[in-house]
Amino acid sequence: MVASSLSAVIRRRFQRLIIFAVIILFITFLLLNRSPQAWSNRRKWSLWNVVLGNPRVDWANRHMRYPIAPKSLILPPQGAPRRLPRIQHDFSEDVKDEAREEVLAERKDAIREAVRKCWDGYRRYAWAYDELKPLSYSRADTYGGWGVTLVDSLDTLWILDMKEEFREAVQAVAFIDWNDSTSSSCSVFETNIRYLGGLLSAYDLSGERILLRKALELANMLYAAFDTPHHLPANVFNFAKARTGRLVPNDRESFASMATLSLEFTRLSQLTGDPRFYSAIDRIKHELSRTQDKTRLPGMWPMFVNLKKKFVVESTTFTLGAQADSGYEYLPKMYTLLGGLDETYATMHKKSMETARKHLLFRAMIPANGSKPQPDVLFSGTAFVNGKDAKSIELIPRLQHLGCFTGGHFALGGKLFKLEEHILIGEQLARGCAWAYSAMPSGIMPEISALVPCHTADLAQCAWDEDRWRRSPNGKNLPRGFQQIRDARYVLRPEAIESLFILYRVTGKREFQDLAWEMFEAIRQATEASVGFASVEDVTVNPPVKMDEMESFWIAETLKYLYLIFSEPELISLDVWVFNTEAHPFRIPKPGDELGRGNVTITGGGL
Repeated sequence: MVASSLSAVIRRRFQRLIIFAVIILFITFLLLNRSPQAWSNRRKWSLWNVVLGNPRVDWANRHMRYPIAPKSLILPPQGAPRRLPRIQHDFSEDVKDEAREEVLAERKDAIREAVRKCWDGYRRYAWAYDELKPLSYSRADTYGGWGVTLVDSLDTLWILDMKEEFREAVQAVAFIDWNDSTSSSCSVFETNIRYLGGLLSAYDLSGERILLRKALELANMLYAAFDTPHHLPANVFNFAKARTGRLVPNDRESFASMATLSLEFTRLSQLTGDPRFYSAIDRIKHELSRTQDKTRLPGMWPMFVNLKKKFVVESTTFTLGAQADSGYEYLPKMYTLLGGLDETYATMHKKSMETARKHLLFRAMIPANGSKPQPDVLFSGTAFVNGKDAKSIELIPRLQHLGCFTGGHFALGGKLFKLEEHILIGEQLARGCAWAYSAMPSGIMPEISALVPCHTADLAQCAWDEDRWRRSPNGKNLPRGFQQIRDARYVLRPEAIESLFILYRVTGKREFQDLAWEMFEAIRQATEASVGFASVEDVTVNPPVKMDEMESFWIAETLKYLYLIFSEPELISLDVWVFNTEAHPFRIPKPGDELGRGNVTITGGGL
């Protein structure tokens, strides 16, 4: 009897031990599958032989609640692409300077080391998670939990010739399940520019078919955002509602969120021959063209559009900054990606930038810097329209870091459409943001600030007025020239450096390289951490306090543009590649290119 009881106790303990061991093994498995070590044995596999798991939900074949007849689906224009004007400066005519080349090589090496430091930190402490937290040596899932830094960094790794790191990352990307998210919803805008854009660009650069397959899987899911009553996209993508066709666009969708899908969806249609994606964004193009002259500021679209009532543009705020920026950015880039075969994009770009030039650009009072002449700079503000005539337009001299892309935007459009004045405007805007960097104690401009505008006609310069600046509410407590700092952070954004990169490639002027290096030195001094780089709280103090975050666009955009501005000009030439708003380059189709060359099998999914 005693022996029997003892045997039962031992048996129960043994069973508990087995259960405990299984739990420990399961937890260990989960942890290992979130670390590079879990992928290390796969490195020896050919990328062509990675076995892709089938996603749990087949988005390509889901039933559409609001179907569209297949005969109404269209492909991108298929005629021979036009010979577009040359974008890049002819660097072959420049005199070689060996000393200058050595300086550029040193700068490029410094950028490469910054990328490697960030990647090593991400690989060690945040592998397959969205972002590295560089101060706490930990990680965060901020964009669906699919590994946004992993995907966003792919083309940067390729461009910097970090091929071993690239291949390891691709092997990890191959196992992403878009149905397995850490959130109940995602932003279509962010998922499109970071994930879909990153996959398409990495495919264009490397030719790895796995990347195109993953892009198609993701796009099939995002396509459900268009399964709405008017076939216009809902930016908040609730997974449960999307599966059953219950998404509804907001009555205040940002202009950028719905107008910044075109490059990625078009490139996917070009690569696969699938008309669904191009047809979806072509409907948006028609609505943009239809309403461009019917807004409160004809020629531009407001920050917010009512997509719930199809396409209502009654909002009264207009800007090239947050909520609108990339919607305008994509107009000339779509003209380029389509080989100049759709004049609608050219018309919309030229009309919108002429309106912006008249109503959004402004001069600011800039103090003299010793014996140096006053800098020739412009800024882009925000317009409020309270009536129906020009007198009802109020310009707010608000400077946004996001709006610093405008320098490169004007310059690109100027070269593409032979608008010489726009190239000059682009230079003035790029120098304006560079000045804002140099004016801060940390050497970095804030997220959002306000300047003291000149009250002159035709964007003429004005003299510095110390008394007027001091009379502004907060002027005397801020760097000279600024009257307000609304958001003092720097979150490792790329826009100012992006414009300098484009201006250098367009004009060949070395000053833009030097300005970019000055910015990088200030950023490195303020943000470098032990295992990466960190955002900072307040650029008006030096040194600023760091925040425990490193957005994926730091590697994807900021460091990529810095590397390219110091590299040979033919590396990712602007005459061969067009960048999406996350700095992912797509190859511009040339005569002889064929749709569907990716040979991806398309099944189902038609609206």
